[in-house]
Amino acid sequence: MNTLEALLERRLRELAVNLPGDTLAHLLKYVELLMRWNQTYNLTAVREPLAMIDRHIVDSLAVLPYCQRTDLIDIGTGPGVPGLVLALTQPYEQVWLVDSNGKKARFLRECLRHFPLPQVTVHECRAEQLPTAQFGQIISRAYSDLSTFIANTRQLLARDGRWLAMKGKMPHAEIAKLPADVVVESKIALQVPGADGERCLVTIGRRADPHS
Repeated sequence: MNTLEALLERRLRELAVNLPGDTLAHLLKYVELLMRWNQTYNLTAVREPLAMIDRHIVDSLAVLPYCQRTDLIDIGTGPGVPGLVLALTQPYEQVWLVDSNGKKARFLRECLRHFPLPQVTVHECRAEQLPTAQFGQIISRAYSDLSTFIANTRQLLARDGRWLAMKGKMPHAEIAKLPADVVVESKIALQVPGADGERCLVTIGRRADPHS
């Protein structure tokens, strides 16, 4: 067992996440591809493979228990974090990976040539340019402030869907500025092994219409 595999298995035990061997192999292959492409295209500021395990793979999998619906759209996915990582571990029926950066979109398309993920599509555009859709969950990791995240993705959320915002410290000031027609459903302090700071997840839904 190499060092990367040993670290990943240890972090998964610490997260209490059980994944089959082929999924572990796919996650390690993803790190290998990211390392290779990052040398030329500067896709992430994280350079070391061990740090990629912690800051990309483990950070993404920490929200796995809260992403249990059948579809997912990841806004500002960058090199596929968390959307592609989650898609490698969950049997979603539909996943959209959205990023306007051409280099990152090309990397994601290359990844899809290596993994059996026919349900995953890459969208090289800004969130507000996407067509109207009906997703049960919209996720982002440090895409923008919460109000902008919601404003740019309203057309993508199903009536009973929810936004999942991955943040560092709990964004109390951003929460206070949310529009009146949405409601914070939960504020979760995440315990992320190997994290270099605080991590949290804010889940937001549409406020019920009293006239409906």
